[in-house]
Amino acid sequence: MKKKQVILKKELLEDFVTEVFKKLGVDSSDARIVANILVAADLKGFSSHGVSRLKRYVDGIKAGGIEPVTKIKVVKETAVSVLIDGGNGLGQVVAYKAMRKCIEIAEKTGMGFVGVKNSNHFGIAGYYSTMALEKDMIGISLTNARFSVAPTFGVEPVLGTNPISVAVPTGGPFPFVLDMATSIIQRGKLEVLERENKEMLSGWAIDENGKTLTNPKKVTEDIATKKAALLPLGGIGEELGGHKGYGLSLLVDILCACLTGADYGLHLSRFKKGGYNLGHFLGAIKIELFRPLDEFKKTIDSMFKEIKSSRKFPGKERIYIAGEKEFEMENRRKKEGIPVHPEVFEYMNSLKETLKIERFDIQA
Repeated sequence: MKKKQVILKKELLEDFVTEVFKKLGVDSSDARIVANILVAADLKGFSSHGVSRLKRYVDGIKAGGIEPVTKIKVVKETAVSVLIDGGNGLGQVVAYKAMRKCIEIAEKTGMGFVGVKNSNHFGIAGYYSTMALEKDMIGISLTNARFSVAPTFGVEPVLGTNPISVAVPTGGPFPFVLDMATSIIQRGKLEVLERENKEMLSGWAIDENGKTLTNPKKVTEDIATKKAALLPLGGIGEELGGHKGYGLSLLVDILCACLTGADYGLHLSRFKKGGYNLGHFLGAIKIELFRPLDEFKKTIDSMFKEIKSSRKFPGKERIYIAGEKEFEMENRRKKEGIPVHPEVFEYMNSLKETLKIERFDIQA
């Protein structure tokens, strides 16, 4: 009999995940940061980067591959920029504090950028870019990732899924939030498909001979031995723009690794001695550097209105703006609760037992 998803409230999930990290030696405030970011992903519908990723971080801390106590060091600082060493701490904590620094700098100078090295996987890139919206700024968030994606005309996974996020304030009910991998599918989506017993679409991944693969479990296993690879945004070859996704992926590695001193692609290996050395690049830009905020918002709202009112493709009722679907999903799940896959729910209960977390009733 197929087990059903469990619906849990946002607050319960946040409190439980916070307690998990506290039990692993993470500072209380840092544990809350990680919990909020993981649950935010589930709220927006990014289940591939939500509480389902809890095991990855728990295993990383237990294996000594992630430091539970995040000690950030400033390596270099100027009036508009900072380079920091994340101390091999939790990527969410490092990136959150880095983005706070970007905003702090931008409030004084109009723009602020922080490069990060020696960090770890930080979850959804869009969480950090949207932090700048609190101050009506444009937020930028990039991170590189370990190898899983082939370059155009190649079959070996040498690039990461290398996500990009840009968040922009608007005068409407929701902000513009671009949050995308530079690959045709993100790696975490493979885990979701595997749990749900679903196949990948043809054209998402290839084997070492360039033939398409659709079994997510096999693709995940074969990426590790470089016998399979995901494809860049746009797909195989140049005809549908695969070289553009490839170029964007390279750009992320340039900003997150070459510029900061972090590792890239083939040099990134989880839980290796000395740390993962993942890189991030974050920024905040004050709109008033260029024009008054109200004028900017008026223009962007007019542009969105024109786009959304344009003629629709046959059979489609709406044209969406980046971030609109996630905005609606978040509002719905805050009211109705967050669906948790039964395997993830079982893992949560196993953590409750092994870590002796007594004050939470997370029974279905």
